[in-house]
Amino acid sequence: MNIIQANSSKLTKFAWLSIGVAVFTIAMKTIAYFLTGSVGLLSDALESLVNLAGAIMALGMLTIAARPADKDHPYGHTKAEYFSSGFEGALILIAALAIIATAVQRLLAPKPLEQVGIGLIVSVIASLANLWVALILKRAGKVNNSISLTSNSNHLMTDVWTSGGVIIGVGAVALTKWNFLDPIIAILVAFNIIFTGFGIIKQSVAGLMDASISKGDLETIRRILDKHTENGVEYHALRTRQSGSKKIVSMHVLVPGKWSVLRGHKLISQIENEIMLQLDECIVFTHLEALADPASFDDDGFGINP
Repeated sequence: MNIIQANSSKLTKFAWLSIGVAVFTIAMKTIAYFLTGSVGLLSDALESLVNLAGAIMALGMLTIAARPADKDHPYGHTKAEYFSSGFEGALILIAALAIIATAVQRLLAPKPLEQVGIGLIVSVIASLANLWVALILKRAGKVNNSISLTSNSNHLMTDVWTSGGVIIGVGAVALTKWNFLDPIIAILVAFNIIFTGFGIIKQSVAGLMDASISKGDLETIRRILDKHTENGVEYHALRTRQSGSKKIVSMHVLVPGKWSVLRGHKLISQIENEIMLQLDECIVFTHLEALADPASFDDDGFGINP
């Protein structure tokens, strides 16, 4: 098992953590709903159900992403993470529509809330659990460049803010006795969820469309290459793409024609090693060319040149 596969494999423990907390929060928020009868708290519980489905999908896709490269997938299976992210984004949109439908019904026929104090305490406990896991997943997603964990973290953080809004809304209903506030807040929560869902889907589509790596990583590559251009070396046709947690980089390196093949090979090996040391989980492809040959500068126009 190589480094990239081992990294994807160890990430499944975070998906299991997300699954465990999702089950816990669903139970707590459902209890809060039955105690109070608040449709806002029901919408919160439905979003946690989406969290569970997303976490299960993330576990499956991270397991696939950990598989080694094979004949049919020479670059590995890391793009499987984008399916997890897209699936979660779609589930979020479905949950939002369900919340809106339930809230509209309650808006047309408002009902008084009961046992608000106990219900809110239960909801706060569930929200704190979500916040704890969201921060863990955010850090793990950033460190390991995992879109599955990052999407799950973003969704959980949305859940935290959503829960905060619902708690404030239920508290406002208890103080004012304006029962219509509960479904109105649920609808606002649903629109917030829709915004998050579209953001996650957009990120997934970008990954499946072979989007370039981040600007910061590109600048790192340029700094490494520019250091070598001081010795009469040039480069062009720099191309990059993000594939799950994996970064793929390719370029043409042009050297003086009088150089030996051995000297040129040592240079491109050094460049590859320097880039891979700076960028985690990076694969680098280089093509050695002669500066004196005009054909060496031919390119299809899609590379990122100096």
